[in-house]
Amino acid sequence: MKKFSPTLLACAITLVSSTSALAHHSAAAFDTQTETTITGTVTQYSFRNPHVYMSLSRTLEDGTTVITEVEAGAGSVIGPLGFDRDAIKVGDLVNILGNPSKRNPATMFLGRELYTAAGTYLPLNISSKSSYVESAETATTIAGTWFSPRTSFFAFMGTARDWKLTEAGTAALAAASANPVPTPQKDCIPIGEPGVMFYPVANVIDVQADTVVMHIDWLDSIRTIYLDGRAHPAATETSLHGHSTGHWEGTTLVVDTTNFAVNPIGLSTSLPNSTSKHLVENFALSADGKGMVYSGVMEDAQYLAAPVEWTGTWLYRPEMQPSNETCDLVTAQKFLDD
Repeated sequence: MKKFSPTLLACAITLVSSTSALAHHSAAAFDTQTETTITGTVTQYSFRNPHVYMSLSRTLEDGTTVITEVEAGAGSVIGPLGFDRDAIKVGDLVNILGNPSKRNPATMFLGRELYTAAGTYLPLNISSKSSYVESAETATTIAGTWFSPRTSFFAFMGTARDWKLTEAGTAALAAASANPVPTPQKDCIPIGEPGVMFYPVANVIDVQADTVVMHIDWLDSIRTIYLDGRAHPAATETSLHGHSTGHWEGTTLVVDTTNFAVNPIGLSTSLPNSTSKHLVENFALSADGKGMVYSGVMEDAQYLAAPVEWTGTWLYRPEMQPSNETCDLVTAQKFLDD
C-alpha cells in the first residue's frame, strides 16, 4: 500500500492556509517553526518540475558527516523569482536557510533561501523574496510572456472558502478534508482553470490569425483558443483543459471554454469539476502596457450553487524564460513510499 507524503508541491501551497483541503499539500513534514541554516557541499543537483532537489555533504557538530537532501520549489516557480538553473553546480559550497524535517532533521531539509560562497542570494521557495530584475518594456498586445505574481495566486485560492456550493459540492469538500488522498498532481495533472492560470510561473501567449496558444509553465499546461468561429464539439468530447473559442473586443480577448474532462482538482485543490464546467475569461491589456487584467466567471452546475467570479493581475515580463522542463513523474512521485 503506498503512502503519500505531505510534502509534494509544498512550494506552491505553503502559505495558502485558507482552503480546507490543503493539509496534504503543505510543509507538514518539516518543522516550519524552526528556522536554521545548514552549510555543505553540493553532491547532487536536479532542476526539475515539480521540485528542485539538491544533496549536501555536511559535517555535524559531533564531527560526523551526513548527506542532507534539500527540497526546493518547482523550477517553473522559483525560476521567475530569480533562481538560475546554472547558478549552482555539484562541488559548490552553499549556505541554505530553511526548515529541518520533523522525522529526519539531519538528512531532510526544506530550503527557502540559498547563498553561494560568493554571497549571491537565490530563492528556493514560492514564499522567498524575489531577486528578479524587471525591465522597463511595455506590451502593446497580450502576446508575449506574462507572470502571475503570488499575490494574485493566493488571492484567488483564498476565495474558495467563500464559494456557494451545491449539496454535492459540500459533500466533496467534506470528503476531501476528512480523507486526504494523493493529489492528481503526482501524475502531472494540474489544478483546473482558472487556478492554473494564477500559478506564479511564466505564461507565454502566442497570437496567430485563427488561434491564441497559451503555454502555462505548470505541469505541461497548454491551451489553444480558436478564433475561427467554430462551435464547441459534442459534450461527450472532453479534455483536461476543455475546448476554448474566443473573439476580440478591441485589444481584450474574450474566451469561452466548455467540454472539460472530470478532474479531482478541477475547481480548486479541494473540489472536483464535472463535465458541466463552463468558463468565460477576459484577458485585457492595461492602459500602461505593464500588466494584464485576467478576469472571468466559472460555473459548474453539479458543484457550484452560484457562479464564481474572479479578477487578478498578470505582469508583463518579456525577458522572463520558462523553465522548459516537462513534469517529471519520478520527481512528482518522489514521496510515494512502499
